[in-house]
Order: sequence, then C-alpha cells, then structure tokens
Amino acid sequence: MRIGELAARAGTTTRTLRYYETRGLLPARRGGNGYRTYDEDDLKLLRQIRTLQDFGFDLEETRPFVECLRAGHEEGDTCPASIGVYRRKLDELDSLIGELQAVRAKIGARLALVDGTDPMCELGGHEQ
Repeated sequence: MRIGELAARAGTTTRTLRYYETRGLLPARRGGNGYRTYDEDDLKLLRQIRTLQDFGFDLEETRPFVECLRAGHEEGDTCPASIGVYRRKLDELDSLIGELQAVRAKIGARLALVDGTDPMCELGGHEQ
C-alpha cells in the first residue's frame, strides 16, 4: 500500500509517517516507481506505536516494541527490552500517583482548615 492508504488505515497523517521514518521506527521501502510502499506488518507497527502513545509513552519509548515486532514476534511487548520499558513506566506512574496523593492530602487538609469539613468526604475520596 502507499503512504496515503497506510495513514488512513492507521488513523494518522502522511506527515507523521514520514516523521516516524526519519526516526527509524517505520521502514523506508520504495517501489519501482519511487513511491513509498508499506504492508500489513507496517500497519501493525503503527498500531503498536499509537496504542503506546495513547497510554502515555513517548515516541522513543515505543522503539523496543517496534524492534520486537520487526524481529518477528507476534506481539511487541514480549521481548526483554519491551518488558523493561513497561517496568520503568509503571515505576514512573507509581511515583506520579504518590505525588498526586500527597498534593491531594495537602489540599484536603487546607480545605478542612478553611471550611471546617472533613476533607475526605468533601472531595469524595478515601484515605490510603
């Protein structure tokens, strides 16, 4: 398939595909006519990238998943490098959750001071 068809099927733009190509995430194959050509495996790569980005992974964090797929694995998250990225992302999320819980507690405490209410009831939360 050509770049426009791939972009449409992947729900992205041709500009994005060219960018992924420059970053080495999407192969740059050319047909005899000079046009870029893609196949179903390329669509699978793009879907993996988009899913991970929807989950909050930055583009470079998707690279091990793409490389895993290119190596012939059925899923992009079955290789050790991909699993390592998952672990790092979970650690990052756990840290952010902790920070948010601390901020929430401070805001709840401040609200209790100024409003005289139970901050856990007022904000709809529960203590951890």
